[in-house]
Amino acid sequence: MQNTNLAYDSKVEGEIIVTQADAVINWIRKHSVWPMPMGLACCAIELMAAGASRFDISRFGMEVMRFSPRQADCMIVAGTVTYKMAEVVRRIYEQMAEPKWVVAMGACASTGGMYRSYATMQGVDRIIPVDVYVSGCPPRPEALLDAMIKLQDKIGRERSARNLTARNHQPAQTAALAGAGKES
Repeated sequence: MQNTNLAYDSKVEGEIIVTQADAVINWIRKHSVWPMPMGLACCAIELMAAGASRFDISRFGMEVMRFSPRQADCMIVAGTVTYKMAEVVRRIYEQMAEPKWVVAMGACASTGGMYRSYATMQGVDRIIPVDVYVSGCPPRPEALLDAMIKLQDKIGRERSARNLTARNHQPAQTAALAGAGKES
């Protein structure tokens, strides 16, 4: 038995659709995800292939790749994150508007991959929260599409209406505390 959040009654005058605010907001959000590609290594080629006609990420409403963090809501970290690049990745993530999601694409972005050196971060989740991990070295475009479908499912289960009314200023406070610690 499938649970649906939408109800339609053609007998009601004016043909009214009754639903929950969360269902409508999440339906809109999950079908209009605008990825911010962070192609840092070889996984970026597979990310580009996912946007090509053979795999066609636009079937899922994600064809609008944005290279500006202010216009994107899903960062796809594809490749090896070095400590030198980590600060940039974190800054770009913080510039993205809420709600925002992160996909770690490939073994290097997820765990550091085969690189166990002083220069390689052992997973991007050490600096930003990751919603979906894609395994492989490099992962196939189909794996990225599967991860994006899982992200859509996650977005569909969120409590969006409550988050619209509740202002959460915790990231700004955390940044202010981190900055205050550096000055002393």
